[in-house]
Amino acid sequence: MQTLRILTAALLLSCLVFGSSSAQVKRFSIGPYIETGAPTGDFHDTHEVGWGAGLNADIKLIAGLGVTGSVGYMHFNGKTYMQTDPVNGTSSYSYPNVSAIPIRVGVKYHFFPLLYAKVEGGVANFTNNKYRDGAAGIFAPGIGIRILMIDAEVKYELWSRNGSSGFWGLKAGINF
Repeated sequence: MQTLRILTAALLLSCLVFGSSSAQVKRFSIGPYIETGAPTGDFHDTHEVGWGAGLNADIKLIAGLGVTGSVGYMHFNGKTYMQTDPVNGTSSYSYPNVSAIPIRVGVKYHFFPLLYAKVEGGVANFTNNKYRDGAAGIFAPGIGIRILMIDAEVKYELWSRNGSSGFWGLKAGINF
């Protein structure tokens, strides 16, 4: 939880410092996003498609290179399986929901004015169940397109903690 507070404070501080000094040349942008994630591998066997939302910030550096950061919320519903046993009858098992607050930072490179690739890392702080208490490391490469204020990205995000859980994601946002 302390890590979440520190990273959130750092993101807000960078928004204030870089936003006020370079807003006129559009070197800084911030805005909300929504995203969806389709689980892969074992995570697909136990969880449904997830959804999330958050706040993203971008700072342009030099020659198409920039840094990015985001804080959000992501939720995956657990699947329920019915099992029929001739001796014990029918029983069901439900996997617990997974909710997390992902905090990501990374680098972004614009190949063309509209097309970019980015790599992010960070932590996903789990919020809702005792099976996944704590945090997982995040690795998330992606490719996207930004037209005026609209940003859309396709990515693969991997959460690693005592094994790994991955998902293909689609993220869309507005940058001011």
